[in-house]
This record gives sequence, structure tokens and C-alpha cells, in this order.
Amino acid sequence: MRISAKGRYGLAAMAYLAHSYNNGAPVTIIRISEKLGISKIYLEQVFSLLKRAGLVHSLKGSQGGYQLSRRPGEISAYDILSAIELGLLEVPDKAAEKMPVLDHALASRIYQPLDQAIHLALSSVTLEDILAAVDEENAAYMYFI
Repeated sequence: MRISAKGRYGLAAMAYLAHSYNNGAPVTIIRISEKLGISKIYLEQVFSLLKRAGLVHSLKGSQGGYQLSRRPGEISAYDILSAIELGLLEVPDKAAEKMPVLDHALASRIYQPLDQAIHLALSSVTLEDILAAVDEENAAYMYFI
């Protein structure tokens, strides 16, 4: 499985929103763009998909921006990527319409177990877990004198 740039940017932007979750203030796309070095126009496309999936909500006006729609511990990497990566778990075309037994064998031995493994792996990581990993990384680089 390959995660596109859009999926990677979506994960990073959602982690940034999760980091700002407790202060309650919405975060603008411009701020996210500046902090993460991601194109504002590209982020607008990403947030359109995230909003459609109900993962974020937007507030209009001068104090507007985006906020998570749920707590960081309630939003998984699977939620985010399945909203952005439209082909994350695509159903493959029938490889051999004249051989339905082969199609069934491929689905039961390859496609379904792979889809389940991807779902399990991505569902087990939440935005809260990502923030904890960031804190661990930061702690590893701290030096005490």
C-alpha cells in the first residue's frame, strides 16, 4: 500500500489540529500551511475531504478556521486516510470473469486478509498516539546540563 502526498499531508494537518485541540481555538489553513510547509491550495482540497467525512468542522469569520470534530483519541489514522485516499480499499476488478473460482480464491486468500490487516493497523493508531510519539521524540532530543 502506498500513501499519497495528500494522505501524508492530511495526517500531518490532523496531528497539528490535535496538538491545538485543548486550547479550543480554531486553526486556519494559512497557519497550518506555514507551520507544516504545505501549499494552502493543497490543504484546502484535503480539508474539503476531511470535512465531508465529518472529521473536522469549520468556523467562518475572522476568528474562524478548522477544529477536530472529536477528541484526538477518537480519530484514527484509518479514519483520516479512508477520507482522503479514495482508493484505500478499492474492490479490484474481476481479474478473470470466466474463472469465478479464481476470483474467489484471490479475494479470500489475498485481498480480504490484506484489507483486514490494513484496517487493523491503521485503526489502532489515533491522533492521540501520534501526539504521544511526538512528545517521545522531543524528549529524546532534550539535553540536560
